[in-house]
Amino acid sequence: MNSLTGRDLLTLNDLSSDELTGLLDLAAKLKAGEVAPQCPGKVLGLLFSKASTRTRVSFSVAMYQMGGQIVDLNPSVTQVGRGEPLVDTARVLDRYVDAIAIRTFEQSDLQTFADCAEIPVINALTDLAHPCQTLADLQTMHEAFGQLAGLTLTYIGDGNNVAHSLMLGCALAGVHVRIATPENFEPLPEITELAKQLAGDRSDVVLTPDVKAASEGAHALYTDVWASMGQETEADDRAPIFADYQINDKLIGLADPESIVLHCLPAHRGEEITEAAMEGSHSRIWDQAENRMHAQKALLASLLGLV
Repeated sequence: MNSLTGRDLLTLNDLSSDELTGLLDLAAKLKAGEVAPQCPGKVLGLLFSKASTRTRVSFSVAMYQMGGQIVDLNPSVTQVGRGEPLVDTARVLDRYVDAIAIRTFEQSDLQTFADCAEIPVINALTDLAHPCQTLADLQTMHEAFGQLAGLTLTYIGDGNNVAHSLMLGCALAGVHVRIATPENFEPLPEITELAKQLAGDRSDVVLTPDVKAASEGAHALYTDVWASMGQETEADDRAPIFADYQINDKLIGLADPESIVLHCLPAHRGEEITEAAMEGSHSRIWDQAENRMHAQKALLASLLGLV
C-alpha cells in the first residue's frame, strides 16, 4: 500500500481498483489481528462541523490502537467557528498534525483544505460523498460472501452522499449496483456517469424507481435515512414520497436467500427500515458498524506509510 502514502482520500475516485482491494485486504488482516501497524507520536486531527458517533469514535479508536493520538478540532472551540479563512486554518494545521479527517457540508471546502495542506486529508463525510463508509460496507460484503466481484448491491432510498460513494466503490470492486429512489431523488448525473465509467464491463450501474425489481436476487439490501443531516426540515414532506422505499421482510424475500441487510446508521426504525429487518438473521448492520474502525485503520496506516 506504499502507493497511498501521503495522499488524500476525498472521494473513492481517488483510488484505483487495486488500491481499493489492497485497503480491504489490509482491513481484514487488521480485524483478524494478523498485522498491527504502529504510529507512536503521530497525530490525527478531527475537524468535524457535523455531528458524528461512528466516524468520530472509529477514527479515534483506530488511531489510539496504533499508538497515535487525536486532536478534536471542533469548530465551536477553534477559530474556524469564528470565521477564520479555511486556507489559513489548513496551512497552520498542516504544520501541527500528521493527517486530518474532515466532516463538513461542502465538498469544495474539503478540496480547498487539501489544496493548501501537504498532509493527508480524509473525507469523513460531506454532502457529496462518504467514502469511509463504503470501505466498511464492502468489507462487510466480502466477509459475508468471500468475494465482491459479481455480487449485486441494491441501495434503497435517497440518492445522497452514501449512494454516491456506494456507486463509485461498487464500480471499482466489480459489484453490480442498483440504486432505487423515488423520481427526482436520484443521485447526481455526474456521479452516475463516473460510476459507469469506472465500472466499464466489470459490473452494471442501474438507476430505477422500481424498488421491488431492484431488490430481486440482490445479495445486499442497503438503506439510509430519508432526510440526511441538514435536511431535517424536509423530513415530514419526504415521508409519504419514500413510504414504499423501506427495507422490510417483503423486500428481503425478493432478494437472494443468503442476502444481507445493511444500514450506515443512525436509523429511524419503522421508516426506512423495519425493526424486524434490523434485528433479523439477514442483518449485518452491527458488523458493518464495527468495520468502520478496521477499514479506517487500514486507510490511516496506508496514508501514513505504516504498511
